[in-house]
Amino acid sequence: MKKVIIIGCPGAGKSTFARKLSEATGLPLVHLDMLYWNEDKTHIDTSALIEKVSRVMAERAWIIDGNYLSTLEMRLQCCDTVFFLDIPAQECLRGIEERRGKARADMPWIESETDEELVAFVKSYSVESKPKVMAMLEKYEDKQVFVFKTRQEASEFLKKLAVVGDKKDL
Repeated sequence: MKKVIIIGCPGAGKSTFARKLSEATGLPLVHLDMLYWNEDKTHIDTSALIEKVSRVMAERAWIIDGNYLSTLEMRLQCCDTVFFLDIPAQECLRGIEERRGKARADMPWIESETDEELVAFVKSYSVESKPKVMAMLEKYEDKQVFVFKTRQEASEFLKKLAVVGDKKDL
């Protein structure tokens, strides 16, 4: 596991999982939201994002956290491991609500109010985006793919990884 992508619905806990995975593995972490968004809530265009992601992928090891279907195919081609946090929409909506008003390492601003466009995206994710993600994942059978249906499953994976890491240090 040297080149990892973490995908899933907004609010699923991707960034938290990515941070903990980075801590456990020592792999450098890149949040796509930090590449795409500016502090004033404007964003770069898709071609600039693709260029930035390509530079990250040229490195020997990384964890890339984020969805962005515009770069998913190229990240899938380059990665060796995929973590898909397939968390129910209601749980994702709670996650979005819980992070409101808090500074985050994965976003260049503090979300102070509910973003109705984001809420609509989360509610439609399983019908609109997830089928596209699953279709892409099916094309890459050579990748190690982990699908977590709950945050607890993701936490258990990290705990097991920490135990394995501790044993390697002996």
